[in-house]
Amino acid sequence: MNPTASFDALSWSIDGCTIGRAMEVLGEKWTLVVLREVFNGIRRFDDMRVRTGIPRQVLTNRLAMLVEQGVLRREPYREPGARERHEYRLTRKGLDVYPVLITLLEWGNRYLADPGGPPLRFAHRDCGAEVHAELHCSAGHRLEDPREVVPRPGPGARRR
Repeated sequence: MNPTASFDALSWSIDGCTIGRAMEVLGEKWTLVVLREVFNGIRRFDDMRVRTGIPRQVLTNRLAMLVEQGVLRREPYREPGARERHEYRLTRKGLDVYPVLITLLEWGNRYLADPGGPPLRFAHRDCGAEVHAELHCSAGHRLEDPREVVPRPGPGARRR
């Protein structure tokens, strides 16, 4: 297929769309809030509940779903004199969500931050510079404008 040929999106089925499938896992507000907390080092249920105000049952359900989906794993711990509890750690699948969160944060910081500025930024651990997301093609070209991206049918695409 010619890389500059137009893509007739209406002629391809969206059944099995991986964006839709990803949103089934990540698309609920509290799910991304839970992941933000885990990425920020908050791994224990009670700490998450206090920091976020997520209702107990909602947090329980979100954590269970993220464990079931393989995004988080449960690790046991025990405070002296207390019963065993679990904290939640990112799996490889969970770590792969980080660029998505960085992109959402950048968008929110640009368009939704309070006048005083955004409450959270991401920095490179080694040098302290701010981290941001960029678009690159597999040949290594940095795309300056999102309009440089063109959708194409993938190997699992089916015509309508």
